[in-house]
Amino acid sequence: MDEPAGTPEQGEADRVESALPSTGARVLAFAAILVGGLCGGLIGFSVTDLQCEGDCRTNTAAGGLVGGVIGALGVAIVAVLALRAMGEWKTIQDRGARHPSRGTRAPQPPRNDNRRNPSA
Repeated sequence: MDEPAGTPEQGEADRVESALPSTGARVLAFAAILVGGLCGGLIGFSVTDLQCEGDCRTNTAAGGLVGGVIGALGVAIVAVLALRAMGEWKTIQDRGARHPSRGTRAPQPPRNDNRRNPSA
């Protein structure tokens, strides 16, 4: 496709292929969400079962469901943040590898050791 007028073409070396984390990391995050939901469901079921007397199948099932959803949502938030951080880290490393000058600090100005006149 033609580039719009005035837009410089971006070279192949300047393009970052993808900021997505690896497939293994995404599968691991999904598995962690499932385990977090399972643990939350077991905790919710147990807490409701301990507080209820008699036939409380509906209440314990609801407690397990609510606990599972809360547990899965909590782990999902952490997993998404971790995957985003991994993607940003990968992008920064890719840019630094192609442009070594970006990975270094800017030169610092000379230090002023003049004690009589700090503004000099």
